[in-house]
Amino acid sequence: MAATGGTPGHGTQSGTPQHTAPPAPPGADHWPAPLDPAAAPVPRYGTRSLADLLPSAAAGLGVPGFVPALAGVEPADRVCVFLIDGLGWEQLLAHPEDAPFLHGLATGEPLTAGFPATTATSLASVGTGLPPGAHGLPGYTVRDPATGELMNQLRWHPWTSPRAWQPYPTVFQLAHDAGVHTAQVSSPAFETTPLTTIALSGGTFHGRLSGEERMDLAAEQLAAADRTLVYTYYSEVDGNGHRHGVDSDAWRGQLGYADRLARRLAEQLPPRAVLYVTADHGMVDIPFTEDARYDVDEDWELRAGVRLLGGEGRARHVYTAPGAAADVLTVWREVLGERAWVASREEAVELGWFGPKVDERVRDRLGDVIAATADDIAIVATRREPKESALAGMHGSLTPAEQLVPLLTVRS
Repeated sequence: MAATGGTPGHGTQSGTPQHTAPPAPPGADHWPAPLDPAAAPVPRYGTRSLADLLPSAAAGLGVPGFVPALAGVEPADRVCVFLIDGLGWEQLLAHPEDAPFLHGLATGEPLTAGFPATTATSLASVGTGLPPGAHGLPGYTVRDPATGELMNQLRWHPWTSPRAWQPYPTVFQLAHDAGVHTAQVSSPAFETTPLTTIALSGGTFHGRLSGEERMDLAAEQLAAADRTLVYTYYSEVDGNGHRHGVDSDAWRGQLGYADRLARRLAEQLPPRAVLYVTADHGMVDIPFTEDARYDVDEDWELRAGVRLLGGEGRARHVYTAPGAAADVLTVWREVLGERAWVASREEAVELGWFGPKVDERVRDRLGDVIAATADDIAIVATRREPKESALAGMHGSLTPAEQLVPLLTVRS
C-alpha cells in the first residue's frame, strides 16, 4: 500500500524483497558499515536543551529549587515563552524574507529539542524542565508496560491516568506556588487535555482562538503582576509543514504569520519583561520515492520479530517478540545501513539519548530497538499508520534540522 502521492517504499512485489542495493563504489569489497549509535549527536541536556529554559527562567524569578543552567537567560521580573510548533533553527535561517523579525533576532546559539524531537516529548520537557527519560513521554507513541498496548502521548489514547504517567510537578505549578502570577494562553481545545495537565498546568489557562488574541492576552497577563510567567503557543507552522512540506507556499505563509505574531507580542511587552521565542522541533521533507520510505508493513525483513512499532517515521521504538531483540537489532542495522542510527534500548540509555538518567518507570516504555534516521528517509507503516505515512514533512530524529530550535530574546 503506497503513501498518498508516492510509490511504495521498500516493499514487496510478487513476494520478492525490494532491497536492491546500489552498485558498490569502485574497489569496494563490502557494504558500508551501519552507523555507530555512539556517533549520533546527543541533545545538550543540562546545558542547552529545551528542558533547561523554564528552570533557568524560574531561577531568575526567585522560584526555590531552580538554578540558571542556560546561558543567556538572565533574571527578569516578567517572563513570556512563545512556542511556535515546528519552527526549526535551520528552517528559520533559510527564510529571512518570510520571517524578517524573527530572523533579525537569530544572533545567538540555538537549543537542542531532546530525543525524540516531537511535540509531546518537547512540550513535556518545556513544561516540567526535565528530559524525556525523567518525565516519561519518550516519543509520539510508546508501549504502555501495564497493558502492552501502544499509547499515543499526543492524543492520549488509550486513556491512562495522566498523573500516574507523568508524576512530576510542572515549572508553572511550582512558580505559581511560589507566588508568581502564572498563565497559559493557547487554543481553547487544549485547556483540559491530558498533555496540558501533565506538561503545562499551573496558574490559569486562557483559551483564545486567533493568534492575535493570544498575543494581546499574553501581553496583558505578563503585565498583571510584579512577577509573572506566561506561556503562549501557535501550531500551524508545524501543521502546514506536515501537510505540504517545508518551504511550500503554505508553510512559508504560516511562517510569515508567526513572525507577525511574535512582533505583535514583542511590541506590547510591559516594563522589566523578557520574551523568549522558541520551538519544539524542526522538520525535514521526505521524498515520495521508493528509496526514501521504508515500509515496515510491506517489508518482511523489517517486520520479522516485531510485535509493536512505536514512535514515528523519523524516530522508531521497535518492540520485539520474546527472544528476538538481538536479531531485530542486527537486521534493522543491516537494512538501514548508513541511513540511520540503530541502537538497543540499553545502548540508547547508556549514550544519553533520552537524558542523563532514565527513570525505572520509563525504561520499559522505550523500544527494545530504537532507530533514529540520519538521512532524508522515513520508516513508515502504510497499513497501520496511513495518515502519518502520507506526511510530506516529518521530524523526530537527532539531525540538526530536527534537533536545533531557536532561542530568540526580546527585552523591554
